[in-house]
Amino acid sequence: MTTHSDVQQVGELVRQHAEPFERLRSEVRRVIVGQDDLLTKMLVGLLADGHLLLEGVPGLAKTTAVATLADAVQTRFQRIQFTPDLLPADILGTQIFNPQDSSFSVRRGPIFSNLVLADEINRAPAKVQSALLEAMQERQVTIGAETFRLEDPFLVLATQNPIEQEGTYPLPEAQVDRFMLKLLVEYPTPEEELVILDRMSNPNSRPRIDAVMQPDQILAARRVLDEILIDDKVKQYIVSLVQASRRPRDFGLEIADWIEYGASPRATIFLARGAKAMAFLSGRGFVTPQNVKDIAPDVLRHRVICSYEAEAEEKSSEDVVRHLLDHMPVP
Repeated sequence: MTTHSDVQQVGELVRQHAEPFERLRSEVRRVIVGQDDLLTKMLVGLLADGHLLLEGVPGLAKTTAVATLADAVQTRFQRIQFTPDLLPADILGTQIFNPQDSSFSVRRGPIFSNLVLADEINRAPAKVQSALLEAMQERQVTIGAETFRLEDPFLVLATQNPIEQEGTYPLPEAQVDRFMLKLLVEYPTPEEELVILDRMSNPNSRPRIDAVMQPDQILAARRVLDEILIDDKVKQYIVSLVQASRRPRDFGLEIADWIEYGASPRATIFLARGAKAMAFLSGRGFVTPQNVKDIAPDVLRHRVICSYEAEAEEKSSEDVVRHLLDHMPVP
């Protein structure tokens, strides 16, 4: 049974380990104007060990946000620019034949890093996108007959343009499900755009980012994350949200015609991990229902597949998730 002293003890531990993440947030804000929700969810990905998919039209600083985060963490970073002519070996690596001794050696690709930016991931065909699957899920890469473990922390932060844009391919559902969060990057407000103009119009005045976090601090924070408490009622709320996305009629929701497929069991796991990370960033040692509601749209929007009926009514997965959050009872 959880006691008040247990909650206090975990809370104190959280506050100690959350301080480096506040420094990281402040450092990234020196470059990225606005986009506070995007920055928070990127920190959630770091904490919860989950890959992120950032979607938005070109020019919204998606790549800059990821590159700035990588600069502020003292770790290895690789950027992979996805193009229609990219090959799986360009990502994973390949075997090189040495004619001197008739042997093969492995040349590792850019996936062998800690933070990997997969830029415009949906501009490459499905064969290349699928090359990331083993690395993202199993944290390992197979080249020829050899299998290599990837070093912790390992995080893929992918950007994509909306699929309606020219030269884009839809990501396979199996790959999309590997991403913990799908984040929608919006246009800045007029006030934010004015700050962007002042800050970025002169290349010589752009702020320089310092590395303010070490990889071992991330790994230590993840261990603390495991200690954050979730009440049984909050756990039931998480399970009910995911179950309702599959069988809405069982929960009295009139949206069954909108849904082709509901969220996978990964959604349940990622909702819990994401809610813990939100509590961590708030300096608390326990999860509230609001933490679940704050992270749920980013966990669920790419896992709920809408039906043709929904498309005919111009309803999207965003509408489904919003309906779930508005109508499901909150503990």
